[in-house]
Amino acid sequence: MRKLIFFFITTFVVTSVSAQGLDLGIKAGANFANITDASGLSNKTGFVFGAFAGAKLNDKLGIQGDLLYSQQGAEFNGGEIDLTYVNIPVVLKYFVTENLNLQAGPQFGFVVDDNVKEVFNSLAEAESFDLTGVIGAGYEFPFGIRVSGRYHFGLTDVTKSNAVTDTETAGTRVVEASSGKNTVITLAIGYSFL
Repeated sequence: MRKLIFFFITTFVVTSVSAQGLDLGIKAGANFANITDASGLSNKTGFVFGAFAGAKLNDKLGIQGDLLYSQQGAEFNGGEIDLTYVNIPVVLKYFVTENLNLQAGPQFGFVVDDNVKEVFNSLAEAESFDLTGVIGAGYEFPFGIRVSGRYHFGLTDVTKSNAVTDTETAGTRVVEASSGKNTVITLAIGYSFL
């Protein structure tokens, strides 16, 4: 993880030397998360907050990296799957207008807390790393306010033993193995200090 963080810091320092404008700030918002390919699960709402740093490379292109604390998972009849990550999305931004941009890139997630073993009676265990693709859009107001909407689609499985299916048989909850990936819609607002 240290090498990955060092790589991103180095990338931003090198990029900022030739960049037209720097963007550094904080952001917070809401996550609407679920786990794909698993039956019986529904959306779980959580929060996301952290910091961002970016640079505008020219009039049309920019790059931004975030360091975010993110609550994810899913709900099911009788409980919820809690997955808390430290996420590092790195997105390329294409400016459609001076303020409106489209975003795409990878996100690297590291589990900091989860209840997967408890929920699934040790039949499943959360993966410690999550790779996700990100697409979205953002608007940068002239006075420092930043708003964005992003869709995150998982590229790796959430659990080590193929996620979960929850069924009820004669009033008893039965947990079975099946694969699943994170899927998250994030709506956020931020403030840039630069």
